[in-house]
Amino acid sequence: MPELPEVEVCRQGITPHIIDQTVTKVIVRNAKLRWPIPDSVQTMVNSKVESVERRSKYLLIKFSPGTLVLHLGMSGTIRVIDANTEVAKHDHFDLVLSNNKALRLNDPRRFGAVLWFEQHIDEQGLLAKLGPEPLSDDLTSDYLFEKSRNRKVPIKTFLMNSHIVVGVGNIYANESLFKAGILPTALAGSISKKRFNALTDIIKEVLAAAIAQGGTTLKDFTQADGRPGYFAQQLLVYGRAGKKCMVCETILEEVRQSNRSSVFCPTCQKK
Repeated sequence: MPELPEVEVCRQGITPHIIDQTVTKVIVRNAKLRWPIPDSVQTMVNSKVESVERRSKYLLIKFSPGTLVLHLGMSGTIRVIDANTEVAKHDHFDLVLSNNKALRLNDPRRFGAVLWFEQHIDEQGLLAKLGPEPLSDDLTSDYLFEKSRNRKVPIKTFLMNSHIVVGVGNIYANESLFKAGILPTALAGSISKKRFNALTDIIKEVLAAAIAQGGTTLKDFTQADGRPGYFAQQLLVYGRAGKKCMVCETILEEVRQSNRSSVFCPTCQKK
């Protein structure tokens, strides 16, 4: 599943090609995604793209009458292509624009979403339930520390709860906890304020670095065959179970938490 940095780079990549463009046609080839694509998406026709924003892993394309909400799900990709580009398998949705380009969603597993918020109102409450953005001033160590008190869940599970904070997905939770020297199995409620101070700064640094790296290594979002993926970065622990720790050379270990892989160094990371 694309994580927050991948979605943010997607936002940055498509924005120059669609901003200030008028929608000339909305094409729905398969409405059966995670939630059915509503007929109200046709409201966008003849409206101009005013801004392209992101909330958690949702892309928000804003028009005067409302907001188009896109989510990539487990396997979805969004790219800007020539409007007459041949349709491929799993190309479920097109936003055709006045510059003869189209914003196209391809989603083999159909776990993504295409929704429309009339007058920008989130009637389904999808965004209202989310925690603060990790790179915003709203995420502070004081906030995380207070939220963690009396919580008897592993710190990694705590960080990946989108009601606590958005966008700290599996890869970046692994990396942040390693850099902070905290075992992913440590209980959130047992971690001191001092360690939360360091962890909060590290989460911001790790995500910001991933976004910066993605801006230079990700495939062009205007390529017809462009399939954005995770960034070409050197991960310290994620995907490296059984290999030597890059800091102390201890063999990295792996446990499963909520069906996700947690890789850690038993020497560098403590409860």
